[in-house]
Amino acid sequence: MKTKERTIEEKICPLEFAVNAINGKWKIPIVWRIHEGEKRPSEMLRGIAKVDRRVLNQQLNEMISDGILTKQSFNELPPRVEYSLTPLGEKLVEVLWKLNDWGKILLEHSNEE
Repeated sequence: MKTKERTIEEKICPLEFAVNAINGKWKIPIVWRIHEGEKRPSEMLRGIAKVDRRVLNQQLNEMISDGILTKQSFNELPPRVEYSLTPLGEKLVEVLWKLNDWGKILLEHSNEE
């Protein structure tokens, strides 16, 4: 991750590194939308409530830098851009499914109290 580089002397916690990669209010919803097939920014803007275009673009660019997404630009009018998950991004989706399962357990636990 280019924006989160550390010196070799510093010990890097893999969990902290992973959480930093998806840290951002809209990153998980963005990954989920792309996983569901929405690939154009306009589709994501409609599908993610209250996300601002500037913030969406910023978080998309961060995830490209982190190797989670790729961006493809098409040479046509009007211009078209599509985003897709990299193999690393697909691995993130697997983790998110597990986190979703844990969330169900957590909800059940909180309803029992």
